[in-house]
Amino acid sequence: MTGAQIVFESLIKEGVEVIFGFPGGTVLPFYDTLPQYPQIRHVLVRHEQGAAHAADAYARATGKPGVCVATSGPGATNLVTGIATAYLDSSPVIAITGQVARPYIGKDAFQEIDITGITLPITKHNYIVLRADEIAHVFKEAFYIATSGRPGPVLIDIPRDVFVEQAEFQYPAKIDLPGYKPVLKGHPAQIKKAARLINQAQRPVIIAGRGAIISRAFDELKQLAEKAQIPVITTLLGISSFPENHMLSLGMLGMHGMAYANMAVDEADLVVAIGMRFDDRATMKASAFAAKARIIHIDIDPAEIGKNIKVDVPIVGDAKNILRELNEEVVSQTRVDWVNQIDQWRHEHPSLAIRGGDELLPQFVIHSISEVTDGNALVVTGVGQHQMWSAQHFCFKKPNSLISSGGLGTMGFELPAALGVKIGCPDETVWCMAGDGSLQMTIQELATAAQERTAIKIAILNNGYLGMVRQWQELFFGKRYVATPLSGPDFVKIAEAYGIPGLRVKKRAEVVPAIHRAMEHPGPFLIDFIVEPEENVYPIVPPGAAFCEQIECPRRKAVIPGTNRVSE
Repeated sequence: MTGAQIVFESLIKEGVEVIFGFPGGTVLPFYDTLPQYPQIRHVLVRHEQGAAHAADAYARATGKPGVCVATSGPGATNLVTGIATAYLDSSPVIAITGQVARPYIGKDAFQEIDITGITLPITKHNYIVLRADEIAHVFKEAFYIATSGRPGPVLIDIPRDVFVEQAEFQYPAKIDLPGYKPVLKGHPAQIKKAARLINQAQRPVIIAGRGAIISRAFDELKQLAEKAQIPVITTLLGISSFPENHMLSLGMLGMHGMAYANMAVDEADLVVAIGMRFDDRATMKASAFAAKARIIHIDIDPAEIGKNIKVDVPIVGDAKNILRELNEEVVSQTRVDWVNQIDQWRHEHPSLAIRGGDELLPQFVIHSISEVTDGNALVVTGVGQHQMWSAQHFCFKKPNSLISSGGLGTMGFELPAALGVKIGCPDETVWCMAGDGSLQMTIQELATAAQERTAIKIAILNNGYLGMVRQWQELFFGKRYVATPLSGPDFVKIAEAYGIPGLRVKKRAEVVPAIHRAMEHPGPFLIDFIVEPEENVYPIVPPGAAFCEQIECPRRKAVIPGTNRVSE
């Protein structure tokens, strides 16, 4: 077989059904071979960054590795932002790049770039394949590395002439990587020690991160919370690891977390951290984080233990396995006083209250989508204010139903990622929550949505600003709005130019009918919500501050009817 055929045979052996890509000179032999493999669907994106984001989100939504393809030089470098996004959020992506032919490597040939050198810091591993007979073994290793332990992206760089070189195809039955042995089971003594702390605690909280979702520890997490009656808080990427309509759910913590969730962490005597990194947006001032608490940290990556926060009981391993064993050691109990205290904080600090009035508030839009869908949707966001409002005001009931860029904070993630999610989960309702600034970074993927007839629903929270940056300028830089006022296009006309129907909404009364119309349309649909331009995300913990210094909404008034929100 040719090297290109071996690539496709290897992909089939790994169960790959979809690849996201954009052709070019060095990968033409790959694309020329594609018609021989009709069982693999190729999605033509309009920019390679879109291919990486789509593959990343496909992986997050399905649990299967996502695959993206690009040519050498600029095609490969256009993948870099998407690869870094996947790396920081632990998403299993296989990135295949073309390279100039072997005789031209190192000679500054047309579209030559050292993509393995460039991506070394942002991949779990990468390869340059110099012989066709190495391809099968490399792919077997790459998929194993990407999906095992703490998942992450792996890049495979293949020179053009290796694609056409012939070799015998034999896919390895197993691999041997002596230096790579992820720990999956927690140490029994550490689990017992953690159980003792949980049983003795008076004011415990659980903080669940993305690791709880990656390990699919949904049932085990719920069992621990209910058995020991421990309130559950999530990080941004931990949202949807625990149902938010559950009485023990406190929502998200951190810079824009719920005020009562931050207060609970401040007053806790025990923190059970599951699959989280203690990153700065979650902990804020590290020296003041959970100062009264002992900390149990469960994570599959030993490098994360003690990296940012000193912990008392570290447990390395897969969260699902560890929680299953931990639940056997934990005793059933009630913590009425602690739960009542948190309920009082929730009443006194209603972070989800939405004020009444005639203004079209972005919080109202997100809440309305949540109500219309009854939380039965997969939500994909970009980065900015709309991301935080989505995290706060959509009630996530389904496991693994928020797909967002957390670690890198990549604007433009939402549209190509929503495509990847919908293609991976065609029977699910997928809402793409976008900002007018974030969307314009990858807006060309509307063409992909139209061409693939991918029935995503796009909600733009259009405030005419780079909203999150403007908010910081208002709060911390004397309202000097430098380079944040945003002149945008007519998004409805842009959508229609791509063959996608759209609506513009300016009034509260128009919101719910527009959402229903989008849901009823069988294909992609865009709604441009013209929202209050200087609305801010609250609560906010200022950079460098502790949770006790959080700022709550100064303009909270009456709550909108029918939301069951409590107001001051």
